[in-house]
Amino acid sequence: MQQFFRKKKINTINPPNYTDMSKSIPNSADLKDGQITDQDRKNYKQLLDQYNSERPFHWEFSIVPGIFKQSLEETDDSTFDNIKEHFGIIPTWDEIINQLHTLNAQSDPEKVQYKLFFLARHGQGYHNLKHDADPEAWEAKWKHLFTDGKTTWGPDPELTKLGEEQAKDNNKTWKNELVNNKNQDSTLILPTKFFSSPFRRSINTLVHTWHDIVDLKEIKPLIEEHWRETIGTVTCDQRSKRSVIAEKYEPLGFKIEPGFEELDALWTPDRRETVAEQAIRQNSGFQEIFNDYPKDEIVSITSHAGSIRAQLMVLGHRAFAIGTGGMIAVFVKGVKVRK
Repeated sequence: MQQFFRKKKINTINPPNYTDMSKSIPNSADLKDGQITDQDRKNYKQLLDQYNSERPFHWEFSIVPGIFKQSLEETDDSTFDNIKEHFGIIPTWDEIINQLHTLNAQSDPEKVQYKLFFLARHGQGYHNLKHDADPEAWEAKWKHLFTDGKTTWGPDPELTKLGEEQAKDNNKTWKNELVNNKNQDSTLILPTKFFSSPFRRSINTLVHTWHDIVDLKEIKPLIEEHWRETIGTVTCDQRSKRSVIAEKYEPLGFKIEPGFEELDALWTPDRRETVAEQAIRQNSGFQEIFNDYPKDEIVSITSHAGSIRAQLMVLGHRAFAIGTGGMIAVFVKGVKVRK
């Protein structure tokens, strides 16, 4: 691995207001929800072995070390400020992107691929607001209902005002990073492929985050069931009808994956998906990305706390809690394994 010695460039022209923007540090509930137990990992390994046995080949994932602070065990996710830390970079962005290009240029994409993922959690939704007001009451009662008569959080809740602000803060952060991190051949750290959960809180977060940075009609973000939140029992995790999603977001440039059903056939009121089951679902999404998009080195996925927890386990990353509106960057190596 190449060594990194250059001093990081920091923008001093119109820097973001970090006091106002540090709204996405995880709270106590986020820290709890971000945990991955040994039993979760054991259950996932069992399901993964079965999943892989049924396919002629699969991709296995690992984290490239020395790129981001969040992959280090000593980094405290309870205090880590993604914005102040410039997404946690250890070397400069120029060096990270140069390494990404170099590693892929030296690899056979049919066997090995390297990708930089930006895993974004949606901004605060009305379900988060209701949960944080009284977590015990939420667990005992409200998560199984749709409203308290004043606030509605299910199905498929919208972003709160704070949630919109968190997404717009990400927009400011990205603009700041792009100012500082353009290398000599003008290659930016912008993703070339965008994915989203089908929930409005995730899609709207993507819209606000990338507003006037990319053209949604050009990049055509793909809405997929892979990336949705943990399935079942909790009303905020039941999605809208396909026709409702299509009417609102296809005019903006979004595409909906083939086979996406009109009604949410995955959600049921009496069974909640396990962490391992959700991880298998996320793994299917990553298998698709490495199979179908070998040339896309930088990828954005906007989803949920539970989804990101499972994604990190799938990719071989340490557990790392993400607050509402937060984002974690990971540098991933994928190796194709054939039977």
